[in-house]
Amino acid sequence: MMSGSRLVSRLIIIFSIISTSFFTVESIRLLPDSFEDASSDFMEAPAYQNGLECSVLAKNRLLLACDPSAVHIAMTLDPAYLRGTVSAVHSILKHTSCPENIFFHFIASGTSQGSLAKTLSSVFPSLSFKVYTFDETIVKNLISSSIRQALDSPLNYARSYLSEILSSCVSRVIYLDSDVIVVNDIQKLWKISLSGSRTIGAPEYCHANFTKYFTDSFWSDRKLSSVFDSKTPCYFNTGVMVIDLERWREGDYTRKIENWMKIQKEDKRIYELGSLPPFLLVFGGDIEAIDHQWNQHGLGGDNIVSSCRSLHPGPVSLIHWSGKGKPWVRLDDGKPCPIDYLWAPYDLHKSQRQYLQYNQELEIL
Repeated sequence: MMSGSRLVSRLIIIFSIISTSFFTVESIRLLPDSFEDASSDFMEAPAYQNGLECSVLAKNRLLLACDPSAVHIAMTLDPAYLRGTVSAVHSILKHTSCPENIFFHFIASGTSQGSLAKTLSSVFPSLSFKVYTFDETIVKNLISSSIRQALDSPLNYARSYLSEILSSCVSRVIYLDSDVIVVNDIQKLWKISLSGSRTIGAPEYCHANFTKYFTDSFWSDRKLSSVFDSKTPCYFNTGVMVIDLERWREGDYTRKIENWMKIQKEDKRIYELGSLPPFLLVFGGDIEAIDHQWNQHGLGGDNIVSSCRSLHPGPVSLIHWSGKGKPWVRLDDGKPCPIDYLWAPYDLHKSQRQYLQYNQELEIL
């Protein structure tokens, strides 16, 4: 199997050559308030099968959902980001050696759960997954406005409730945002150890200015800011996390996150960035640092402007369009960034038929 870095390098070369021949299509976006069964909007994914070296796990999906030998991945199912979710799943299955040993835990809200499940079954007929319903009312009154409206969606906070949403038999999970593609074997991320009593593993970015994630009111309040005393907190992105759910439940971390949200909502404004700061407050300085190749993030620009950015130097295993800009939107609008062409081969939406003529060349990867 080709390494993630070599794969990305070759994709960049191919798409830099063909980018000028892509034609603009009418922008197609799935809106939460108008979502119906979208099965007909997507092509069926190829059937990916286990390699000979893979363990033989239960074929029964109900049994696999609790099998600790399986790789468990949790993602939200937001109709507005369904195209991204489908592409992310496609990339995971394409690059893992044991696709049949992966179980997906999808979290949806509202009345769209059944239609979303039907769409996934149509696109991935052999995919092992379960769709859970997230009760938005448990968090809705705790959410305070942030600098970008998308960050205020209750479903954006579902990652804080995984220990309660997922079946109690699930002891460990990889959480992924919907705007990622994985270009390495996800099993490598799954096998990373969480040392000591650490509950979360994620890439840390200690060069980032950690103070900017909280307001002056927070830092000037010693009672609040003392949470970081005796720690060396670093920024980490919550779009890619390995989580020990047993330790999470034992530590009652959902309630600790909620307590910080209550302070923000009822007492004083201590942050601006949605669901991220409460995670930093609870786990900052106490996570398992994972190699940066597992979250090449920020490729959607910042939270205000959909600007073009390049990959960071070094190996690449996971590419993450965090920020305002999403690759499917920019491609449809005919205003893609060069990095967006790395996302395109995993897009199964029928609006992107123009990419199909290049699939044969991409298969050599």
